[in-house]
Amino acid sequence: MAKRRQFSAALKAKVALEAFRGELTLAEIAKKHDVHPNMIRNWKRQLTQEAASLFVRGKPDHDKVSEAQIKELHAKIGQLTIEQEFFKKGLNL
Repeated sequence: MAKRRQFSAALKAKVALEAFRGELTLAEIAKKHDVHPNMIRNWKRQLTQEAASLFVRGKPDHDKVSEAQIKELHAKIGQLTIEQEFFKKGLNL
């Protein structure tokens, strides 16, 4: 079974910008970079939808989510540490 190809973010951005300019057709860009036209269409759509987030001042929204996840993970680490100590004490009896 063939492995899926992985594309770097730099290549995706380059191809999406090239498609956005409109100098070449999607088929020509796809042939040039050996990528399926649907992928180029998806990358172009993603570029246009998320371009505004590049110019947002302050912390992006995804940082707020990660802070909440960090707090949750810290609580889980504390819980697991306490459980580990409990079981260690049980084995020493």
